[in-house]
Amino acid sequence: MKPLKPSETIYKSQGTWTDALTVCKNTGIGYSTNQIYREDGNPQEDHSYEDCSCHYEFNKGTCWYAVFDGHEGKQALHFSSQLTAEIYFSQLTEKKTDDEVREIIRQAFISVETGYMQSIGDLLAERLQYDLPEGLSAYEAYQKAPHAVESLKRINSQLSSGAAAAVALIHNNKLYVANVGNCRVLLCKTDANSVLKVVQLSLDHDLKNEDELLRLAQIGINREYLRNSTYLGNQENTRCLGNYLVKGGYKEFEDLSTATQEPVSAEPDIHGGIVLDDSCRFLLLMTAELYKTIEEATGTDQVNKYIAQCVVEQFREQATLTGVAQAVVDKAVRLHHDWYMSNSNSDKSCSAKREDITLVLRNFNYPLPHAIKTPTTPSSNSSLTLNSHQSQNTLIDTSNTNSTIRSDNSTATSTNRTIKIKEIGSDNKVKPYVDFSVFYNNAEIARREGRLPDWWNS
Repeated sequence: MKPLKPSETIYKSQGTWTDALTVCKNTGIGYSTNQIYREDGNPQEDHSYEDCSCHYEFNKGTCWYAVFDGHEGKQALHFSSQLTAEIYFSQLTEKKTDDEVREIIRQAFISVETGYMQSIGDLLAERLQYDLPEGLSAYEAYQKAPHAVESLKRINSQLSSGAAAAVALIHNNKLYVANVGNCRVLLCKTDANSVLKVVQLSLDHDLKNEDELLRLAQIGINREYLRNSTYLGNQENTRCLGNYLVKGGYKEFEDLSTATQEPVSAEPDIHGGIVLDDSCRFLLLMTAELYKTIEEATGTDQVNKYIAQCVVEQFREQATLTGVAQAVVDKAVRLHHDWYMSNSNSDKSCSAKREDITLVLRNFNYPLPHAIKTPTTPSSNSSLTLNSHQSQNTLIDTSNTNSTIRSDNSTATSTNRTIKIKEIGSDNKVKPYVDFSVFYNNAEIARREGRLPDWWNS
């Protein structure tokens, strides 16, 4: 029997090996679980949290970031997270050209997809055991064979498990980005005029993408029908990891049955390497629900700019990168909830729920004025002064292709904050915060005067 590669054995281990990897400390994560909007205001989840993310520093020159937007359970997400294994165990250090690095990423996606499809063989075999009579309505089928109907429902749900994914690899000071589905990657960088430009590096693989519509039309699916649809089979994305039913089982869907080959692909779009210089300020990876909730709640047609603006605002307010990312997610959640509550009575088309949201923020050099820094070595000075840059009021500069954020004043002002730290004594022990000498002096006076309680001397 041919021995498995290290990355192949990990498919059996639930990915716990990643606990030993170094987490990238220049990263913040924000997330929110899905929610059904109730009239009484009480929170209620529609399903368990299906998103997944990671942010690792493999070595000094290589970092890996990813978000996965799962649907129909977590089974596909467990395999999708193995992209980390495929990249980690690849021979990146031996690859010199951008083409070689991009090919490693592409092969990682294909390997994960192959491993997932091979893992569902038992489910497909079980599915063949249930054969419902043709021509029956759903109600009639359930009346005749309720167990078979319930079993098929369970199996089909598991076979539908899949995920959109977006990843970013930093290697030798270059950025490589890949995605399947509608997760997004945004790079925010400044130009010579201190304008912060927001560039979307990923492609949305959905039915609004004209290139994807052309690809589907070329394999026999009616293009005009697709233009008026929001779903392709049982999902919105035209590419994803997992979801056997829209791939090997696509003939079972009426809208896909005319296709001459599998319509939904796991082939990623890959971009890079992009040289990371001082103009690159921060990177965002997000699941689709973040920008969708903002679009729905605000009506903006420049959602990437809106999100970047929110990030810049939170850089001014928060003390940690996770605080920045979480505050952006919280704002989107609050906007969507308030929008729904104010429109649900008048607009019956309002969605009564929101899906999971995940945001990964990788900071390169954008100032975080309120960050608290801890000295790593003792200092003779008992106070620590931090010099930080305070961002100016921010204006949005309109653009058709790349979004931009412009600063009112290109010259940032400096502010000083003084933080008291523990004073270290000559014996290398932390000196006490409270001076008890006054207490003991008063106690001695009371003892001499006979005013101490009996238990004092016991």
